[in-house]
Amino acid sequence: MRQYTPDLTPPWKKPKAAPEVPAEPGLVVEEPGTGFCGAVIRCEAGTVTLEDRFGKHRVFPLEPRGFLLEGKVVTLVRPSGATPVRPTRTASGSVAVPGARARVARAGRIYVEGRHDAELVEKVWGDDLRIEGVVVEYLEGVDDLPSIVADFSPGPDARLGVLVDHLVPGSKESRIAESVTSEYALVVGHPFIDIWEAVKPSAVGIRAWPTVPRGQDWKTGVCRALGWPENTGAAWQHILSRVHSYKDLEPALLGKVEELIDFVTS
Repeated sequence: MRQYTPDLTPPWKKPKAAPEVPAEPGLVVEEPGTGFCGAVIRCEAGTVTLEDRFGKHRVFPLEPRGFLLEGKVVTLVRPSGATPVRPTRTASGSVAVPGARARVARAGRIYVEGRHDAELVEKVWGDDLRIEGVVVEYLEGVDDLPSIVADFSPGPDARLGVLVDHLVPGSKESRIAESVTSEYALVVGHPFIDIWEAVKPSAVGIRAWPTVPRGQDWKTGVCRALGWPENTGAAWQHILSRVHSYKDLEPALLGKVEELIDFVTS
């Protein structure tokens, strides 16, 4: 008697075996059935969890030929000795690159108005900026911007991005910004009176940033209203210590900084 296999599919109709790829944390794949694209954050028996760029999670079964890697069909498999591990991320939310060296600094630069602004950008985006080779410097004030831009001489290989506090249409600051903006120089502003306000009140442990009457120094007024010692330097260090990632910052600042990074690195 002849022996027949249960699978009667002709050989030419059987799909070719796809390469097996360990579902290591941080691996970015696409599930073709849904179009969901994300990084592996955990792989358990029979399933893999992906996280997209917006932080949304989806769980998919580990099926043969179930994913696309750089446009090619692959079969994800559980890594040997795998345990549920979340990939390390930078404070800005990007997937970290372990062991990555800082890139040689680009000719392009990002300027921010004030030392506190520079310290906040460094804390949240510092890892990303080093990988991209972008140096951040700070302005003492917007009045110095025209001379800085003139000395810098922005060009195709040396783009300049500038972040300005409380850039209000029709103000002196907005007129200065417009005068230096060009194809290779971008000036953007966040809506906050001071960079302190860009930190979510909940991160600092307060209900809201207080309203300071016009004519008063804003930072000193905030310290008084919150019952803090009137030492703005110490107050800022306290605020900065409560910032751990982009989640502690207001979206209005996040978008402006990301816009500058994209502009300088494009």
